[in-house]
Amino acid sequence: MIDSVKIRRQSTLDFYSHYEFLCAIQDSVPLKTVKANLNQGILELNADRIKAADWAPLLKAIRHNKTLISIVIRSFHQQGLGESGAERHKTHVRRRIPAIRSKDLTSQLGKAIRGCLTMSSALKSLGLEGLLLRERDLIFLTQGLAKTSSLESLSLAHCPIGDGGLETICQSVRNSAIIKSVNFTGCNLTWRGAEHLANVLKHQAMKRHGEAWAESLRYRRPDLDCMAGLRRITVNCNTLVGDQGARAFAECLGEDLWLKALDLQQCGISNDGAKSLLDAFQTNTTLVILDVRKNPLIDYTLMKKLNERVLMNGNSASSEYKWLTSPSSKDVLRPKSKKRTIVLGSGRKGKATIRIGLAPKKSIQPGKSPSDKESYSPKPLPPGAYGFLPWRTAERHCLIILIRSLISCKQTGIPVKVTLESASTSETEETEGTLEDVMHDRDLTESPDKIKVQQYQQLRVRSNFLEVENARLRNLNFSLSEVLHAQSVTNMILEDEGVLGSIETSFQKFHAFLDLLKDAGLGQLATMAGIDQSDFGLLGHPQMNSTVSRSAVMQKEKSFEEERQEHTQNSKVSVGEKLKN
Repeated sequence: MIDSVKIRRQSTLDFYSHYEFLCAIQDSVPLKTVKANLNQGILELNADRIKAADWAPLLKAIRHNKTLISIVIRSFHQQGLGESGAERHKTHVRRRIPAIRSKDLTSQLGKAIRGCLTMSSALKSLGLEGLLLRERDLIFLTQGLAKTSSLESLSLAHCPIGDGGLETICQSVRNSAIIKSVNFTGCNLTWRGAEHLANVLKHQAMKRHGEAWAESLRYRRPDLDCMAGLRRITVNCNTLVGDQGARAFAECLGEDLWLKALDLQQCGISNDGAKSLLDAFQTNTTLVILDVRKNPLIDYTLMKKLNERVLMNGNSASSEYKWLTSPSSKDVLRPKSKKRTIVLGSGRKGKATIRIGLAPKKSIQPGKSPSDKESYSPKPLPPGAYGFLPWRTAERHCLIILIRSLISCKQTGIPVKVTLESASTSETEETEGTLEDVMHDRDLTESPDKIKVQQYQQLRVRSNFLEVENARLRNLNFSLSEVLHAQSVTNMILEDEGVLGSIETSFQKFHAFLDLLKDAGLGQLATMAGIDQSDFGLLGHPQMNSTVSRSAVMQKEKSFEEERQEHTQNSKVSVGEKLKN
């Protein structure tokens, strides 16, 4: 047998040996990241850290591979975002663009993936995340998906393929009897992309209905879980899907019997789309996960009803489909801290902070030498010297001091903040709890499954308690509002009565003044001024004057006129008599 043919056959069975052989031919050094998880049959790469010259042997090895179970190639490069580190102070420094962003390299990657999907019968999972895949690259990928015989999971998360790219991918996914899960998180999809996926579900449902009818003959019961087709669709972080996309999914979910999980986090869905999804559960009893979190336009009550219907469908605890906790597209580039912080207690007297562990290393800028104060570190004392303390004794003393400080802070009611720092810690974790939870923490020695069950039970008890407390506070608020409303009404009534009383007293005084004028014989002044006493009469009360009725007033005025006329006549008679005399 020719040596080249022998080497080619061996290369399909041993990925890393073939990769080393290709690197030796090219006179390059094999990458350490390639060998990281190969013992588990997983190839997981950060494409941003691979140079253009190192891609050629890697892609050739991938093209002829037959043993890898999972291939995941990620890119975290985000074009247009602000620089970090030294580039913040030097705006003229340009950040290096990874080689994977080039058009030729993505084309070569698509061809390599197509060859691997065609040849391999062991590849179960394929992830191309954050890559800039063009139309030609998607065509190569579609050709490989149409010929694969083992692929079950496909992930194109954060690849900006849009609705057109999704339509290209769906042409091969709709006819695939093997692919069970697809992930199109953050792919710039709209409601048209949701319609493409809904059409795939309808096409596969028609085929599976025919298979179910064939298996139901002769009184047999068809096994729906063993039938081929999609089981999980993830379209998180596509805010333009909206209510129209949700209605497209709801229309096909009403008659679908095979889809188990649908993830619609942060998809711009409002109450209208959520109601259409809720109506689909009237006939759908197989969907065990419908994730509509991070959609703030959906009311809490509607979200709760959706979760209840989903939980009713997923009564079986042995389901292989779990709820996703994937971060949004903005969280991918978020830097990770090197601290673990535990906050204990809550109160109004302040906060005590206790730090345990190694001090964080200070970064030294290039071209700068550390100062004497920063680089100084005391030498350890030899055993037997004055002041020497064995490390076990020192740890016991530190632990005793810590426990005493925690107890004193608990007794005084001061909240305590404990920060655990270590040089190898690479993730941030913040938990809140009481002092007893730290003093009597036994979950560290238990299995992870048991810890998850206990945490779920604690969260459930806490949620029930919060619901009861919320109902109590709501009733208290309602009763207080009623009391305040009653007080405000009574105050208004009292104020109205006071105003009416002051108006009545002023009218009484004015009527008394008119009566005084009339009693003094000056009633004509009021009539000449156009003042009528009846215009100022109070409702439900008689006229406030010395007379009893209007007739009495008229009689008094007539008598006053008669007296005046008699007086004038008498004066005229006396004047005439004087003239005669």
